[in-house]
Amino acid sequence: MSSHYRPEMTHAGVNPTQAVHAVDEYQNTREMHIADERPLTIYVDRYEIVTLMTLGTQPELLTLGYLKNQGLMTDIRDIKSIQVDWDVSASVVTTVTGESQWEDKLGSRTVTTGCGQGTIFGDIMEQLADIRLTPLKLKQSDIYTLLKNLNAYNDVYKTAGAVHGCALCHGTGIITFMEDVGRHNAVDAIAGLMWLEGINGNDKLFYTTGRLTSEMVIKVAQMGIPALLSRSGITQMGLKLAQDVGVTMFSRAQGKHFLIYNGSENIEFDTELPPKFSVANVIS
Repeated sequence: MSSHYRPEMTHAGVNPTQAVHAVDEYQNTREMHIADERPLTIYVDRYEIVTLMTLGTQPELLTLGYLKNQGLMTDIRDIKSIQVDWDVSASVVTTVTGESQWEDKLGSRTVTTGCGQGTIFGDIMEQLADIRLTPLKLKQSDIYTLLKNLNAYNDVYKTAGAVHGCALCHGTGIITFMEDVGRHNAVDAIAGLMWLEGINGNDKLFYTTGRLTSEMVIKVAQMGIPALLSRSGITQMGLKLAQDVGVTMFSRAQGKHFLIYNGSENIEFDTELPPKFSVANVIS
């Protein structure tokens, strides 16, 4: 995978937390760690694209994934370099040939809300019509094992809270886990890693601590990932898009519990129900 083209990049990741003092309910002063949120403005060939609020642990991957998931760039070989400078809070992308049509590319956008704010550029919704993912067959027992393995992560959340986590998974293993102040930033950083390393998504699962909104389904569909797990809930539009593109959607996935809102036919239920449950009781 590492043989793929790689643009020149800085390695400007920073510490995701900082120590501060707080006074507790007993008037004791305690040193605590909080998430170190900071702005990062992405420029491409001197065109200002967007300012993201981020922890800043993987700014180059975040930049790559954002450009890829927004449909602004499709070939990584078009990128000559990514230079991140925190003194000016900028990530500067230089393309191989230069780009003279950024005004057109930036002209059509839909702002989405949630934890932070995302922007869907151009014709991404129309492009989804061409995506139909091949179902990934999964075992119920493997989902339980994966959820257990994910408990070893969420380091920033455990230390400081105030962040979302996302993971790219294969079988019961975790390929990478990213945390950021917004779930879409964590998704984009993973998308950037996949793009950089040439990782195929067709046999992968994607896990997020955040809600399964339309934006989340769009992103995993663009990444070619056919299964999406969340410990949180879903939205109606997220479900509709999952049905349209063929994303198996798990919600409320924690411990030995999950709800499948789409794609239950792709799951092998290989774990017996507890004695006090029956299918009739669960349906009722």
